[in-house]
Parts: sequence; structure tokens; C-alpha cells
Amino acid sequence: MDHKLNPRVKHIQISGIRQFFNRVSDYPDAVQLTIGQPDFHTPAHIKEAAKAAIDENVTRYTKNPGEDGLTEAAAAFVKRKYGLHYSPLTEVITTTGASQAIDITMRTILEEGDEVILPGPVYPAYEPIIRLCGAVPVYADTRETGFKLTASQVKEAVTDRTKAVMIPYPSNPTGVVMNREELQGIADILKNRDIFAVSDEIYSELTYGGPHTSIASLPGMKEKTIVINGVSKSHSMTGWRIGFVFAPASVRQHILKVHQYNVSCASSISQRAALEALTAGADDAAPMRDEYVKRRDYMYIRLTKMGLPAEQPSGAFYMFPSIQASGMGSFEFCLQLLEETKLAVVPGNAFSSYGEGYIRLSFAYSMEILEEALDRLEIFWNKVRG
Repeated sequence: MDHKLNPRVKHIQISGIRQFFNRVSDYPDAVQLTIGQPDFHTPAHIKEAAKAAIDENVTRYTKNPGEDGLTEAAAAFVKRKYGLHYSPLTEVITTTGASQAIDITMRTILEEGDEVILPGPVYPAYEPIIRLCGAVPVYADTRETGFKLTASQVKEAVTDRTKAVMIPYPSNPTGVVMNREELQGIADILKNRDIFAVSDEIYSELTYGGPHTSIASLPGMKEKTIVINGVSKSHSMTGWRIGFVFAPASVRQHILKVHQYNVSCASSISQRAALEALTAGADDAAPMRDEYVKRRDYMYIRLTKMGLPAEQPSGAFYMFPSIQASGMGSFEFCLQLLEETKLAVVPGNAFSSYGEGYIRLSFAYSMEILEEALDRLEIFWNKVRG
């Protein structure tokens, strides 16, 4: 019955991150810098809130958009942190993680033949969703612009079929952050056009050197921006699967229909945990962020000393050094690195063809692991670089 399957599904590939991660399972003693999740435990008070919810039998369906208390807390959180103003009853949806938020957003706004502008390299989950909607990803090459999507790149890529521009900052895989002035340049391109900005801000609490700026906070942009966020990275809650969509009421009402038929509602227990996270734990990310800065600085110094060029990230917990001096492809480099030194990192081409010639290193690991990993990387790099 294979011939009866949806050809769009058959043509998409398993994430390059997961493809390589599956290979790593053959090396059980490997040191890993592959995983994109905090290595901290979920804060204790959040876990206690979830336990209390179970004991109180909070185990039934919630409203489709989520519990009122949680949507209120989410709206208050982004208002306090980023100056965003959303009605909790008409402009917020609680989702099963940011991934589901992206999926239901794209399925709501995209039609056959629409185009979505993406900065390359970029998180690999966007393109398959776009293609499953019958739309077309249009990449802007950011390798010469510090991995930042620029206004001129957006202007050049816009056509009469452009439906949305993806704004995924802080960035996975590069750790790059866009400031207010840079976002304003893109906003100026979009403000007189019927084009959505889809802003994936899941790393918004992990910025180093200044607060996060959302493009939705710029004049005239809330009306055409859909913001994706969640508690996975900010509160080390990846497995709890709680994300959010923030959108104008006229758009949110239609996203909600897709969400309703997709999952009905997010986990009731996880919602109570997220409520605790966004209220009593609103600043839980601060100590994690301080630790990430130490790890980032250590990794950057080590890479610089060994001659592996990389941008110093201003957000998230990734570094994206160039391995072009080795003359090897990204996948070949990572596979040989794994086989010879038992160190696992992610090939850059997992993040589109624009990531070829790079590797992604996660510093969401203890200093002990980072030290050992970078020792192994240095030995291998000294052997293969030109």
C-alpha cells in the first residue's frame, strides 16, 4: 500500500539531526554535544505543582486554548519580559510544545504554492512542515551576514507568492540574536505588504548581553506577526511539551480550529506545571543563563585557540564553527570524528545546504563534558585541518 501514501510525506526526510543521532547509538561510550535541550533538571517547585495537580485529580480535558489561568500567565509573562500585549482569552493558545505551535500555524496560513522565506542555515523542522502544506521554502543565504536575515535579503526574496517570513531568533543552530534595529529593517519591508512574520522565540529567555526583542513589539507588526514560544528552553521543561501561539484575534481564531482537531488540548498536568513556571518561576532562567555564559565563553576560547572559526553566540546554547579548512563535508567530518575520537556533534548540513561546511556544538552540557569533548575535537582538528 506504499503507493497510496501522501507523496509529500514520502518525499520529506527524517531530520538530519536525528539521522546522525541514530548513528551515535552504535557508540554507547561516546561523548555528546548533540542534544538541544538544557541539562538542568526542571526546577523543584514546578515539579511540586505538577504532583499537586495529579493529587487534585486535574486529569481531564482543559479548554482547547488551555486553562484560563495559564493563558493569562503567558500573556502577562511576554508583556513583562518583551513588551508584548495579547489578550489571554482571544489571542493566546497553549500548545503541545513549540513544535505543534509551528505546525498549526503553518497549516492555518499556508496554501498550495505559497512561499515562505527562511534564513539559511536554520532549524530543520520548518521546511518539512512548509512542504507538507504544499508551500515552497525560499532560503536567504545568511553565511555572509553573520547568520542574520537582513532587510535587503527579505526584499530580494519577496514575490507575489510570499505568504510569510520566518524569524527564528535566537537561532538554532548559530546562537545569533537579532537586535531591534535589524528587526525594524525587516518590519519596514513587511509593513505595507500582506505577509506574515512567524517569529519562533523559544530561546527568548536565553540571550546574553541584553534582553530579547520580538518583532511583534515593533510599531504596526503585532497585526501581522504570529509569535511562537514555550517553556522548554527557559525552564528546562522539554519533556513537558508546553508551547504557546500568540496571534491577533482574527488569526488566532482560525489557528485554534486546527489545534482543536489536532490535539484537543495540551496535557492538563503539564499546564499546571507551566502555570507555576510562568508565575512563581518567571525568572527561573536567570541562573541557567549565567551558567550558559560561562560554558559559552569556555567553548569560544577553546575553539579560537585551536583555530576553529566561529561566531560568538548571543543567545541559545549552540556554537556553529566552520570546518571548511579541513576540506571535508560536514557529515563526513562528523562521522570520522565519531569513529576516531568517540565525540558526537551535529553536521551543519542538517540545517539546510547553507550549513554545509559547519558543525553544531551544544554547550548545554556540564563543564566536565565540555572539557573532554573539546580535548577530543582539538586532537581531531589538528589532524585534519589544511
